[in-house]
Amino acid sequence: MPTAILSRQIAGIRGKTLIINLPGKPAAIAECLEAVFAAVPYCLDLTGAGYIETDPALVKAFRPKKS
Repeated sequence: MPTAILSRQIAGIRGKTLIINLPGKPAAIAECLEAVFAAVPYCLDLTGAGYIETDPALVKAFRPKKS
């Protein structure tokens, strides 16, 4: 169900670790990751992790423009 992502998922940071809670069914995991995966490299930037590059043909990473 498309609205399930709004009611169950949670993510957080503990120390320098990004934790993303995902549902148990493979199809639901794919749907949830599709919705948030582009933001993961930026989240890792915020934690101080190494810079992650993505293949834009697979996923274009979201990073806000620096002002």
